[in-house]
Amino acid sequence: GRARRIDDARGRYIHAVKGSLPDNVRLDGLRIVVDCANGAAYQVAPAAIWELGADVISVGVSPNGKNINDKVGSTHLDLVKETVVASGADIGIALDGDADRLIVVDEKGQTVDGDQIMALIGTQLAARGDLRGGGVVATVMSNLGLERFLNGQGLTLERTKVGDRHVLEKMRAGGYNVGGEQSGHMIMLDHATTGDGTVAALQVLAALVQSGKRASEMLHLFDPVPQLLKNVRFAGGKPLEAASVQAVIADAERRLDGKGRLVIRPSGTEPVIRVMAEGDDAAEVEEVVDTICAAVKEAAA
Repeated sequence: GRARRIDDARGRYIHAVKGSLPDNVRLDGLRIVVDCANGAAYQVAPAAIWELGADVISVGVSPNGKNINDKVGSTHLDLVKETVVASGADIGIALDGDADRLIVVDEKGQTVDGDQIMALIGTQLAARGDLRGGGVVATVMSNLGLERFLNGQGLTLERTKVGDRHVLEKMRAGGYNVGGEQSGHMIMLDHATTGDGTVAALQVLAALVQSGKRASEMLHLFDPVPQLLKNVRFAGGKPLEAASVQAVIADAERRLDGKGRLVIRPSGTEPVIRVMAEGDDAAEVEEVVDTICAAVKEAAA
């Protein structure tokens, strides 16, 4: 094989990222905290946002080969939250180490997860006539509140198995251009075939500029329904196949029918079964999850 070094790769990427913004949108007057998790975007994300006119406060931009995601970035939000509040910033952008995830922090230091980000980007594109597929693709873990919100806007939420590769497959198969995960993986298929937190962040920032609102007013589009996830570790076998467990699951599905959801799945990497339920009644959700977890433990004993 052959290898060729692209010496201007950083500049090319920044140019492409800036080109993902709607025409004539700039970020002048915004103060933005950008946390790059000491990872892949430590130079390009702050540079792209600064070149668009924003006052950028960068954190997590000192990689040393070992400190990627170490108490910084979208998986550790304390630093970006503190910096946003202390600096009086308008918004905080938190990427993860490989820069395919985005979590946003509003000016009050409140977390805005992937579900809220998808709600915003999806409705913004729909208003411009640029949303393809008639909705958004997310996983089974996305909150029921997102689904209800999109339905109320005349849009759909297509669900897939957990994992951004499943999201991408569904997007390509159904002709969608917006997809992601509650954890912050964002795929904007008009601009990239993989998750890109910086591209997604610019869509959020463009919406902030165009709305003229504070981030806290614009980024919390729906109230999430109570959601609870618990993990049950087991030594071996297939406890989910036990008749006793299946009976408890069937009863839980009947209880939540029409007012909630139940997602039960084995981990793909460890001997753990993940039990998630959500619904309008937090007490009922907790009771359902605890009952299923107890049944799984008993079957695995």
